[in-house]
Amino acid sequence: MRISVIDLGTNTFNLLVVETTDDHDYKILYNNKLPVKLGKSGIDKKEIRPDAITRGMNAIEKHLQTIQELHSEKTYAFATSAIRSARNGDQFVKMVRQRFNLDIDIIDGNREAELIYYGVKQAVNLSNEKVLILDIGGGSNEFIIADHDRIYWKKSYPLGVARLLAKFKPSDPISIEEIEFISNYLEERLCDLFDEFRKHKITTLVGASGSFETIAAMIRADDPNFESETGTYPESITIDLTDFENLYQKLVNSTLKERKQMKGLESMRLEMIVVATLVVKFMLQKLKLQRLIQSNFALKEGVVYELLNLQTAGL
Repeated sequence: MRISVIDLGTNTFNLLVVETTDDHDYKILYNNKLPVKLGKSGIDKKEIRPDAITRGMNAIEKHLQTIQELHSEKTYAFATSAIRSARNGDQFVKMVRQRFNLDIDIIDGNREAELIYYGVKQAVNLSNEKVLILDIGGGSNEFIIADHDRIYWKKSYPLGVARLLAKFKPSDPISIEEIEFISNYLEERLCDLFDEFRKHKITTLVGASGSFETIAAMIRADDPNFESETGTYPESITIDLTDFENLYQKLVNSTLKERKQMKGLESMRLEMIVVATLVVKFMLQKLKLQRLIQSNFALKEGVVYELLNLQTAGL
């Protein structure tokens, strides 16, 4: 059976199409994202602006065309931070249903974190050693403390990159004072995460989704010797902390014009990547983490994992 999952994020609408196999596994047929910037000019006002609605509708239409071309039999759509927090989020969902006959499930932050964990554990060779998983989105950031067997703690914070950009409106390039303001803001807002973190022995940060994909792509573009981990789990990459630090320094000292020339940096992330790397830098430094792994799997793959496991259980 062919299954499609649409993840309606704040920055991008993502599509995954898979073919399930007899042994309750799956093979990826198609995986792509389209920029929508659903929160642009409205995320701080809790609304999806008309131009963002148009971008969103166009992206959904394009994804549904792909789904049809690939003869997918079932489609599942999930909306996250921008839609769940917008006053007109329900209205957007109704418009999609009327126009495309597509039902969208608006999920809360805890559910989002759970699905991200299911995605990550397929890509990263988690053991009985606990890790901190971080998914940096446009609207929210999900933090999960987990090992291969279970989640110990999870929480979603409305501290996504689009929200931080709307709140702080950093200069070009970002100033030292603005970096401090954002770092202090994260320090204040993440107190309960830090309290929980101290209860566990964790040295590894696992990063999921677009910002971490971009960080890995930029480091890879600059280093021909940079390789994916080989073996059973090719969907994860270990990022050298020195490489990350060099990239961070390069980005925080860059202008938008300079970033347009940087290899591995997609145009949709030109404005957001500086603040995204700032969040990662803050977490590594604050928690004294010693290892950074990038997972290519997140929410979409987590949905497929859950669907197949429910199928196996006969539910």
